[in-house]
Amino acid sequence: MAEVEVRDSPERKRFEAVVDGQVAGFAEYMHGDGLVVLPHTQVDPAFEGKGVGAALARAALDNARSRGVRVLATCPFIAGWMNRHPEYLDLAYQNQN
Repeated sequence: MAEVEVRDSPERKRFEAVVDGQVAGFAEYMHGDGLVVLPHTQVDPAFEGKGVGAALARAALDNARSRGVRVLATCPFIAGWMNRHPEYLDLAYQNQN
């Protein structure tokens, strides 16, 4: 398996995972004031189980951390990934109401 490269594609509002020059998956985002929403992640079936989703989750969450914003992960994959990697749970948006 080749290395997974993740790049930000702001014109598409998503992070893209690239393997051997081919887009293998993406994680969509929406930026707000002090918040990023991660609503959807998709991995091409040919690349499932090869770390593409994990690379996307890590890149999206590392980006949020570097920008100092909270994360609202409405995507079930990203939410589950965060729960399995507690070092990212401090990024989770908590409604104060």
